[in-house]
Amino acid sequence: MATIRSDSLIDVPAQNTGDDPRERAALVVGANDFSTVTEKVSRIAETRPQFWWWIALLISLSLVGLLKGCLLYLVTTGVGVWGNNQPVGWAFDIINFVFWVGIGHAGTLISAILFLFRQNWRTSINRFAEAMTIFAVTCAGLFPAVHIGRPWLAYWLFPIPNQMDMWPQFRSPLLWDVFAVSTYATVSALFWYVGMIPDLATLRDRAKNRIAQMAYGAASLGWTGSMRQWHRYEKAYLLLAALATPLVLSVHSVVSFDFAVSQLPGWHTTIFPPYFVAGAIFGGFAMVITLALPARHLFGLEDFITARHMENMAKVMLGTGMIVAYAYAVEFFVAWYSGHHFEQYAFLNRPFGPYAWAFWTMIFCNIVGPQILWFKWCRLNPWTLLFAAMCVNVGMWFERFVIIVTSLHRDFLPSSWAMYWPTWVDMGMLLGSFGLFFTLFLLFCKFLPMVAMAEVKTVMPQAHANGHADYRATLGDEATGREDE
Repeated sequence: MATIRSDSLIDVPAQNTGDDPRERAALVVGANDFSTVTEKVSRIAETRPQFWWWIALLISLSLVGLLKGCLLYLVTTGVGVWGNNQPVGWAFDIINFVFWVGIGHAGTLISAILFLFRQNWRTSINRFAEAMTIFAVTCAGLFPAVHIGRPWLAYWLFPIPNQMDMWPQFRSPLLWDVFAVSTYATVSALFWYVGMIPDLATLRDRAKNRIAQMAYGAASLGWTGSMRQWHRYEKAYLLLAALATPLVLSVHSVVSFDFAVSQLPGWHTTIFPPYFVAGAIFGGFAMVITLALPARHLFGLEDFITARHMENMAKVMLGTGMIVAYAYAVEFFVAWYSGHHFEQYAFLNRPFGPYAWAFWTMIFCNIVGPQILWFKWCRLNPWTLLFAAMCVNVGMWFERFVIIVTSLHRDFLPSSWAMYWPTWVDMGMLLGSFGLFFTLFLLFCKFLPMVAMAEVKTVMPQAHANGHADYRATLGDEATGREDE
């Protein structure tokens, strides 16, 4: 991260979506300098919440209450309150777990991988994408804990010595999940927090409330912005990015092993690890777009989270969506090419069986709907972009439903076939997990810096030697509306 220096206000055009290869598009638009960046981002945490924020928080908290009620009923009654049966032993619990873990991928991808590749456009969106990762993994962690039936014994999954001399089953993929997800959550949280320290110090210095001063002061760890601190901060951030990058690829590969290492038709396939990783990035970017579109408008952050940022994320979502479509085709090809009648039936059962409605919903939402993103005006229009992102959010949940339920409900013995339907507890826990996610996200938006102020300042023209003058020269005095000094 380069050392930044203050400079005068520079007026950048409000649009940065041009495709002229001779000009580098601005990453921050509008009339901004370092002080306006600090002012616009900090005032979100310093001012009273708007009315819509309270309404959104109230709705989210209501769903959290529903989640708590369902969990209490589940723990006191048993997992029989779910719709699970024989042979569908896994259902909403694992569907929701895999869905939320997948959502958590985009944050670390944007932050770590794009940071290592020096993609500066990440700086305006990385902060709340990282936050989204933490909150999504928190929601995911609920479901493995409760699906074991006796959640008060969930600690048995951890390899800790105990008086019974019992150890976890290390050959179980569910144990691999424990290591993969907990490691991913720990590194992601550390990466998020370390990156936020300079901005927390800014909020500390601006805070007028004593409680806010103490809270931000403790969280900023005595940050003063000295050259030594910046040097060590940049090293730590780089090391954490390098550590987090392989985790993006490994954690969802391990989650896919829950299915791939089994012998069940529909699950036992080697394409699952790359297919799950691509799908996770696909769904994760869709959720980032879903959150960023209203957030940038409601909090007045259009100058920093620009239309070009949204367009770039739409392109990534379109590319990973094509990988997912290819994976769907490969699955059917491998089932046909295997010559295995159980495998072939499992895949014929998806588009033509009793859960065909779920399969075709998945196809429409994940393959057909996002194709509108081939058109530039669709990528720039917030409503069409939101439509594509919502399609993917729905489609990725149904993808997990199709994989799990359609593969289980008709197993090797026709005498044991059965349909699966969720109960009100299943639906309540699904809605409640969304309530938990949005509650955490709303609190984050209000009390923490949504945009990485220190990083955004480094990509502005004022942060580079002669950057201001060079930029003025590319625009011309007429465009900037200023005279040469």
